[in-house]
Amino acid sequence: MAAMKPRTGDGPMEVTKEGRGIVMRVPLEGGGRLVVELNAEEAADLAGALKGVVG
Repeated sequence: MAAMKPRTGDGPMEVTKEGRGIVMRVPLEGGGRLVVELNAEEAADLAGALKGVVG
């Protein structure tokens, strides 16, 4: 029987480089995590879009 891990949204946002991709794990308000894999170009585009909103 496999070990059960609790799925909570608690904890910090994590960004790691795995192989050639960048994996971003964002905790969600309702629980769980949003996991997105990006390449370097997509990560740069996301960074620019966020800077445009946040300042």
